Amino acid sequence: MNTAPLDTAAMTMAGLNLIQQALSIYDSDLRLVICNRPFREMFDLPAALTTPGARFEDTIRFLAQRGEYGPVDDLDEAVRVRVEQARAFEPHYMERLRPDGRSISVEGSPLPQGGWVTVYTDITRVKRQEALLRARSEELSDKVLAYAEELSATNRKLEATVTALEEAKRQLTETEARTRLTTEMMPAHISHVGRDRCYTFSNRKLGVVMPGRPANILGLPIRKALGESAHAAIEPHLNAAFFGTASVFEFNDEDSSRRIRAAFTPDRAPDGQINGVYILSMDVTEESQARSALQQTRRREMAAQLTSGMAHDFSNLLTIILGSQSRLQRMDLSTDARDLVTATLSAAHRGGALLNRIADITGAREWNPTAADLRAALSDLETLAAPALPPGIALTISNTIPHDALMLDTGMLQDSLLNLILNARDACGTSGRIHLDVSPVQDTWAEFTVTDTGPGFSEAALEHALEPFFTTKGGEGTGLGLAMVYDMVKLAGGRVLIGNTDRGGKVSLRLPLRPAALPLVPGLVLLVEDSPDLRIGIREMLRDQGHAVIEAASVNEALALLDQLPDIALILSDITLEGDETGLDLLDRLPAGHPPCRLMTSLPRDHPYHKSAVDRVPVLMKPFTASGLSAFLQSGGTTT
Repeated sequence: MNTAPLDTAAMTMAGLNLIQQALSIYDSDLRLVICNRPFREMFDLPAALTTPGARFEDTIRFLAQRGEYGPVDDLDEAVRVRVEQARAFEPHYMERLRPDGRSISVEGSPLPQGGWVTVYTDITRVKRQEALLRARSEELSDKVLAYAEELSATNRKLEATVTALEEAKRQLTETEARTRLTTEMMPAHISHVGRDRCYTFSNRKLGVVMPGRPANILGLPIRKALGESAHAAIEPHLNAAFFGTASVFEFNDEDSSRRIRAAFTPDRAPDGQINGVYILSMDVTEESQARSALQQTRRREMAAQLTSGMAHDFSNLLTIILGSQSRLQRMDLSTDARDLVTATLSAAHRGGALLNRIADITGAREWNPTAADLRAALSDLETLAAPALPPGIALTISNTIPHDALMLDTGMLQDSLLNLILNARDACGTSGRIHLDVSPVQDTWAEFTVTDTGPGFSEAALEHALEPFFTTKGGEGTGLGLAMVYDMVKLAGGRVLIGNTDRGGKVSLRLPLRPAALPLVPGLVLLVEDSPDLRIGIREMLRDQGHAVIEAASVNEALALLDQLPDIALILSDITLEGDETGLDLLDRLPAGHPPCRLMTSLPRDHPYHKSAVDRVPVLMKPFTASGLSAFLQSGGTTT
């Protein structure tokens, strides 16, 4: 049984009994919460009135009947007046003479949750000294003595007031601290801008919502804190807020590549004057990506509904045209007529190809990302594109994304990039250079940028290139290539950026950057475990998953096998091993370029070895099942 609360209550009461003053605390219902022994002894109260729960009214009635407050004509009225005064819960200080000739001071302070605490101090000695001073100090005038007495009483009142103010200040400080802690815990930037458009409050989250901005912005102008680009995006809404119009809007912060949602609320004084603007800003990049993908899916569904019927009828008409032209080809026609038939067939075939392109855009295909090896996908793309490029055009690909695998729909991505490369080829003519650059943007986007050394985009193309059926290739183009690219990127929740460099055209595809772990391909696993029985069980689990297994019991054995067998694809080691060294020591001694290493353990999570291991590599808790081991290995070690 836990007796700590009882001990604490007993010690608290013992401490209250040792102080010289009498003390009582009544709650908001005017019932006794606690009092000390001096309170009971000072007023000689019965036990019923000093027991928690005793009514304040009963105590006043008892004291009044005993003459504590002097002669009373109407007992009930006297009790009622004092109870009403108590219910006001206002700070007070008073001094009075008791029937036994002793003087006391009464100091009361209200409590935040209702009720009050009262301290009674015996000031008889002080009063006697004042009287003695008056009697024996013939050199002091009565006026000076009265002033000294008044000053002494005033000082005592002032001391009580200061105590109340200090308590109010403490409560205000605690409230302010709780408010600031609450705002700083929110995943949003909360701030206030004054009439001079400088920050007067901030929860220091601006740099989290919009990376690259300072955290401490108090006193800074909003233009300087946000930067020119972001300030230009929000300025119209800020101006409207200073005229009393609230707003909620979104904008792209190009400096951080984030999508930001902001809410501006005017800070209106009681007289109607606008003293500033409250601002709430949130990073909604991922929400925007998902919303964009959903909107594009709905657009495709609507487009499919609108075009499916027309495409069906047009397809039937093309079939009739092709059939009629085929019959005409078999007839004995003049050369001019045969040329017309051939041209008609060619146009009909192009119409069929156009229908297929429209079906690709409006069809049911969705963005289905899976864990994909980015380097392998780019290598395959280079293989696909190379045969379509003339000898005079060189294609180069660079990749600076640090992750080996991303969540991508490689089929749709390769189709889109191949489309951009072929467009760049057409722009270059017979010679030139095409470059594909893959790079991360603010850890938010994976950007695929295709540049070429052609003439670049015209003004019309910059404005309309992403629109269906817009083409600059005349009769050779369908105008659906970039529209398909745009469709793919929007399905992924991304953005397409078109522009020119000083050497040619430029198209950038920004897709959400989602790192992924590549599925573990069955290979040779080095199992390091000091228990023979556990080695047998884990070895069988690994073999059932298609892996070959070699075993070691200590760090030295594992390192020797690693040196002798370059085909080891994975190291799976216990933390506790044979000898003085542990799995952590194995991590420290692994050579450069070693295969991935993952640890397993039965040590509790608060053990120093376990905590240290989790900070360095994935850790699997024992015991585990075969399916648990498989999930741990296939997920890249994210299951602990």
